[in-house]
Amino acid sequence: MSHPHPELGPPPTLPEGGLRIVALGGLGEIGRNMAVFEYEGRLLIVDCGVLFPEPDQPGVDLILPDFEYIRDRLDDVEAVVLTHAHEDHIGAVPYLLRERRNIPLIGSKLTLAFIEAKLTEHRIQPTKIEVIEGERHRFGPFDCEFLAVNHSIPDALAVAIRTPAGIVLHTGDFRMDQLPSDGRLTDLGGFARLGTEGVDLLMSDSTNAEVPGFVTSEREIAPVIDEVIRTSEQRVIVASFASHVHRIQQVLDAAAKHGRKVALVGRSMVRNMGVARDLGYLKVPSDLIVDSRDIEEWPPEDVVLVCTGSQGEPMAALSRMANRDHPIRIAEGDTVLLASSLVPGNETAVNKVINGLTRWGARVVHKGNAKVHVSGHAAAGELLYVLNLTRPSNFMPVHGEWRHLRAHAKLAALTGVPDDHIVIAEDGVVVDLVDGRAKIVGAVHAGYVYVDGSSVGEITDTSLKDRRILGDEGFISVVVVVDSSTGKLTGGPEIHARGSGIDPAQFEQFIPQIEKALEEKAADGVVDMQEIRRVVRRTVGRWVSDTYRRRPMIIPVVLEV
Repeated sequence: MSHPHPELGPPPTLPEGGLRIVALGGLGEIGRNMAVFEYEGRLLIVDCGVLFPEPDQPGVDLILPDFEYIRDRLDDVEAVVLTHAHEDHIGAVPYLLRERRNIPLIGSKLTLAFIEAKLTEHRIQPTKIEVIEGERHRFGPFDCEFLAVNHSIPDALAVAIRTPAGIVLHTGDFRMDQLPSDGRLTDLGGFARLGTEGVDLLMSDSTNAEVPGFVTSEREIAPVIDEVIRTSEQRVIVASFASHVHRIQQVLDAAAKHGRKVALVGRSMVRNMGVARDLGYLKVPSDLIVDSRDIEEWPPEDVVLVCTGSQGEPMAALSRMANRDHPIRIAEGDTVLLASSLVPGNETAVNKVINGLTRWGARVVHKGNAKVHVSGHAAAGELLYVLNLTRPSNFMPVHGEWRHLRAHAKLAALTGVPDDHIVIAEDGVVVDLVDGRAKIVGAVHAGYVYVDGSSVGEITDTSLKDRRILGDEGFISVVVVVDSSTGKLTGGPEIHARGSGIDPAQFEQFIPQIEKALEEKAADGVVDMQEIRRVVRRTVGRWVSDTYRRRPMIIPVVLEV
């Protein structure tokens, strides 16, 4: 198996007739999916998604792929193929289109409708090309065939990319539900046909590669949702992804069956379900939906609320309800149903929300205590099935953390793919398909780009480190006034602290140590303000560390006279 190495350097020039693949996100992580294909100087992008921040990234709203690799080559981009409409595959499109607005977006009807609604908020009118399964379209040198795949959102697609270098099959996110709620099966016949034609490189979803067998059918969730709504004596609040149309449909059907009204809560939920309803993907019985602002007028036993926040996102509706920071107040006897999977890394945030809801008297139903979710990603049995159908010459696992990629690579080896034809890459690693062989040839920068409010890319890892220190240890500011010509102390020191846990009275005992350190530097003829700041920072930091075993942020302020 080929795998990245820390010393990988810049890639060489792409050989004539070769195809280059660079993932700018989605490898070694769940989210931020983006792969760039290059042939004869032209580029094709598959997906452009976001990653959601973890608790050690305070203040960050979203994490984008780094576009630096393609920034100088945006005019070479033929199109962006969007496999489906989940945020981890389309969420970064607005930020890419800010850099070149007329890049064509290729996708199914629902996918393009979701992204267009999102782009409207960014005041961008996209160039769209709608495709359906079974179609083939050429974008520059890339001949793309689209195949239906079943996933946890309607209209998902796999894409087979043909160039003279060979055929690459990118599955996108998929599963092999044999009884899908919308009747749309993964096109296994199409996969087999491509296998007969010859798949030179298979890039396949790895999220559930560690899970044995086959995933449960979506239909098995409906009775559980129905039971929860039927037996709940007061309000039912369902939290789900704002794009999970199938799951919301099951909630609507159960609510209608038991005579309850439904209110959608949250801007993205209202927007997406409105789009899905208008396009016919969501069947809404007449008079079922009511405005969330009017929900208090209905008896609690006649109400179902559908909201965002199943991942514990701090600004989502469910988290705010748990914190009593939302117009909808959780009451004793309410039932909250978390009807989504738990994205790795969100466990702490979700448990905090569950505890907050329980505190106010709600019964919380989640995948830990009821069968209220099935995964949208193929398990190991299904992945083996696809590997055997397609019989790829080379294999590259995508969409997963390291453990998922490794597990998927082992499955490929079991089906007969030679070890030296299995490529385990990570973000930024360059893979060339040349003469029927996929190999790692170098690496490019593919770091995180943080979105914080209206700023994009201005927050750095250093900034986040400072935020973590402030959050964990607080800060101490020290103000001194010095003579600019002699370096001698003429005023202060004044010490102010926030969040450090240190009694301010203790600073009075320490001030003489600061004065002594500055006097010694002045005696040595030090008048450089930067050096004086360093003296203050080191002196205060050493005292706090030795006395309290803490490391707050030290902010020296030196004023000259």
